[in-house]
Amino acid sequence: MVDVNERLSFFAALFKVQENSDLGMWLLYLTIIALCIIVFKLGFAKKLPIAKSMIIYLFLILGCTVLTFFAVFLPITEGLVVAALILIIYKIRLHQSKKQEGKQM
Repeated sequence: MVDVNERLSFFAALFKVQENSDLGMWLLYLTIIALCIIVFKLGFAKKLPIAKSMIIYLFLILGCTVLTFFAVFLPITEGLVVAALILIIYKIRLHQSKKQEGKQM
């Protein structure tokens, strides 16, 4: 017999989805939404009117619903953490590089 506890992803086990499924799934869902917003803002967002931004975020949140079900057994949340860290490092390095160019001129 397969033990479900061994197959859970890190964040699903951290939020104890197997013990308290309501709270665990909500915490997982909110974590995925937060990470998706961070990744979107750092990597893909452009200046848009507020109505268009609201529509984009609405669809982003709806898409996170599907990702949450996958994230129970697959490393979706962990991948979002890695993507966010890579984009944060990239933005910091980009900012430092632009700062250095400004000093040279």
